[in-house]
Amino acid sequence: MSTRSVSGSSCDASSAGPVRAFLGLGSNLGDRRAHLRRAVELLGAEGDLVAVSPLYETDPVGGPPGQGAYLNVVVELATTATARQLLERCGRLERDAARVRTVRFGPRTLDADVLLVGTERIAEPDLIVPHPRMEERRFVLAPLADLAPELVPPAALASAIGNVTNLGTL
Repeated sequence: MSTRSVSGSSCDASSAGPVRAFLGLGSNLGDRRAHLRRAVELLGAEGDLVAVSPLYETDPVGGPPGQGAYLNVVVELATTATARQLLERCGRLERDAARVRTVRFGPRTLDADVLLVGTERIAEPDLIVPHPRMEERRFVLAPLADLAPELVPPAALASAIGNVTNLGTL
């Protein structure tokens, strides 16, 4: 029987009890705040939304030059959804925001990423959990630290790249 640790407690993975999961949301096209609010609203409708981090304005990291600043949040879920199901939810959120994929790491109405799902480790071609670049990016670590400071060592936050500005609540 497998167990996994979730926020300091142990739960039986076969019991399908809720696990603590985090999704990252970002937008740098159109009404950035409205795109994020809509995504949070849709996540809330699923009934497993626990918390939303403060809103951060962040420099683009990677991708083509000349992109506008992003607005970013991290959301916390207490969910029975699998990482794969969460990835599918992220895809639905991006489609709802009319995201068009043209350039890797290019500007977007909404980017939704699975960051963490309990203590799961997944390495599949289209899904890697924990998110493979989250520890490099301040725009992920700063809002994650607001929700789960025990998951973000101060040294990791200090060494992450990108400038972030806390704008308060979404």
